Amino acid sequence: MATEEALAVAERVLRAACGDRVRVGFPLAPLTTFRLGGPAALYLEAEGEDDLDAAALAIAEAEIPWLVLGKGSNVLVADEGFPGLVLRLGRSFRWAGRAGERLAAGGAMPLPALAGIALRHGLAGLEFGVAIPGSLGGAVRMNAGAHGTEIAAVLTEVRVVRLVARQRRAIAARDIDFGYRRAGLAPDAVVTEATVRLEPGDPAVIRERMEAARSWRRRTQPLAEPNCGSVFTNPPGAHAARLIEEAGAKGLAEGGARVSDKHANFIVAGPGARARDVARLIERVRSLVRDRTGVELVPEVRLVGRFGDGP
Repeated sequence: MATEEALAVAERVLRAACGDRVRVGFPLAPLTTFRLGGPAALYLEAEGEDDLDAAALAIAEAEIPWLVLGKGSNVLVADEGFPGLVLRLGRSFRWAGRAGERLAAGGAMPLPALAGIALRHGLAGLEFGVAIPGSLGGAVRMNAGAHGTEIAAVLTEVRVVRLVARQRRAIAARDIDFGYRRAGLAPDAVVTEATVRLEPGDPAVIRERMEAARSWRRRTQPLAEPNCGSVFTNPPGAHAARLIEEAGAKGLAEGGARVSDKHANFIVAGPGARARDVARLIERVRSLVRDRTGVELVPEVRLVGRFGDGP
């Protein structure tokens, strides 16, 4: 946890470069799909790589914890908030451009919007992205996927800024060790830009696939209630939702949090829910599944801040 003195050092470094855009005690709940959690001690919406360089300097000089937040669809922020610097890519990282069958876009570009741009250009291969409510940068970091494919299948290059190593790099996708819901990028790498290679397709067919993905999501997921998406990754050869149902955990509640009746691998936040309710419910579900099946479910959601006695 950062001390007040360390936070003051970081704030001073950041304000020298970014001025009043640096925020103190900034609410994070509205930036997450769970709509839960406390504030960031320091917050900066970066409007260029120079801002990220300033953040890197602040992190180095003050030695404070830091977090890069995307669309907030895979994050649970602790009720006390985050005791360091939270970075979010701003509007200057929300762009897209086409060169033949390739689409390049900034790290803050919403993946559904990028899928829509691909449709307008008659480019197929990104239809699955319309059902993933995250940013391109976040999708690369977790190798997001749906409907039998994933971002690694179409990715050709990634540009990153490394906050600890203080480097800017372009990395070919073939040099990144992608796996199920993970990318072999350095922990301090912020994805500022990525390029995908698609293929020409019939816009009517592309639109039909996208609508099928949207329809599937509306039909199977609790979109009307605050949630973080899938809570657990699927174990090899199994489905987390099925294991949760078989363990009798569907509908299980903790405080204002509840395992969704619509999809067992979703936890929804009802009125009065706290982040600690969700965290406790995650552990209860894991325990029930472990006791019944011997399978240790691995959370896909990232817990940020302090929960109980641990980080």
